[in-house]
Amino acid sequence: MDYDLIVIGAGSGGVRCARMAAGLGAKVAIVEDRYLGGTCVNVGCVPKKLYAYGSHFSEDFKLSADFGWQVEPPTFNWQTLRDNKTREISRLNGIYERLLTSQGVSLLWGRGSLLSPTSVQVGADTYSAKHILVATGGWPVLPDIPGAELCLTSNDIFDLATLPTRMVIVGGGYIAVEFACIFQNLGVQVSLSYRRDLFLRGFDREIREQLKTALEYKGVELLFNHQLTSVERNESGELEYSDNNGNKTQTDAILFATGRAANTMGLGLENAGVHCDEVTGAILVDEHYRTNQDTVFALGDIIGRVQLTPVALAEGTYLANYLFAEQKPRPVNYANIPTAVFTQPEIATVGLTEDQALEAGHEVKIFTSQFRPMKYTLGDQGTKTLIKLIVDQQTDVVIGAHMIGPEAGEISQGVAIAVNLGAT
Repeated sequence: MDYDLIVIGAGSGGVRCARMAAGLGAKVAIVEDRYLGGTCVNVGCVPKKLYAYGSHFSEDFKLSADFGWQVEPPTFNWQTLRDNKTREISRLNGIYERLLTSQGVSLLWGRGSLLSPTSVQVGADTYSAKHILVATGGWPVLPDIPGAELCLTSNDIFDLATLPTRMVIVGGGYIAVEFACIFQNLGVQVSLSYRRDLFLRGFDREIREQLKTALEYKGVELLFNHQLTSVERNESGELEYSDNNGNKTQTDAILFATGRAANTMGLGLENAGVHCDEVTGAILVDEHYRTNQDTVFALGDIIGRVQLTPVALAEGTYLANYLFAEQKPRPVNYANIPTAVFTQPEIATVGLTEDQALEAGHEVKIFTSQFRPMKYTLGDQGTKTLIKLIVDQQTDVVIGAHMIGPEAGEISQGVAIAVNLGAT
């Protein structure tokens, strides 16, 4: 065999597994056809968070007047933010390359495709390995409607040539609500279209309602029970979409944030006999991330479990140790994984929602606190913070904690530890 491990996909999970396996003495190669760092570094968490930071300033400038600052009306330059973001990502790409090569991992550039359970083709070359890891993540999908090709996905949104005046964002998950806040704060007139009655399905209802109030306060147009049925470009160069209510509306840009699918196109999984879920397309794996082929493994977004960067890192760490360490690792614990939504205000949550707790058979006590954050008390800006604890009535253990408000993501770090430790 040419290698002990070949990793296809240099995202968070793939890079972590490759680095750790090499550190444990394995001969490792990693195959990538696009960029190092995967979705998170290049078209996900990192640029999204940088844009969220940038968009905060529009509210901060207004808020500063309540604290005695006299600020000239500020102007915003989209190209400066975009290009500074691009430079930072290039720096991170270089760091990822050094992290891999310093551990002796071979970088193979090109689309990796399985030829068998132990061989991978990259361009004109073929390589063999005792173990193959598929970690190519997810890919945004566009709906099957006429004109969808005229619209943007989350892969495109970070590098717009110019900032549109009007934008329609379609979806009700993390990506949709985060970008609604970002672009509204950057001065774009945002309409958020969602096919159900309230976004962020699966989050606690009170938190979702509070976010709805915050978005309305910002001026985002909320279109619930709403679907785009077709898109076209009119004679004026505008995008014009038709909806399920029979209306036609003009806008400058449309972002579809309606889901991501397993990025399995062209991987040659059928050549290796690897099984995928017939509905979602996700690769099927066991508790050790092994597919139905003993030598082929998969982890991260492509297995469709919990699509979060820290989860992919944990899975990559586990697999490297499982394959190459003398002491076998503990399995990844998927219970009580904390998560943050970088809307403005932020949302953070860990554990069960009120509905989930009741469905699981808990008798619950609910504690809520709603208040005006101190930074907003000198003026009339901002919306209220909401904190909610779900407590098991029999044991007094906190089984869920939810917050919406400034810095919720940071505040929740300690709360998440306490919940995972079973604090009362």
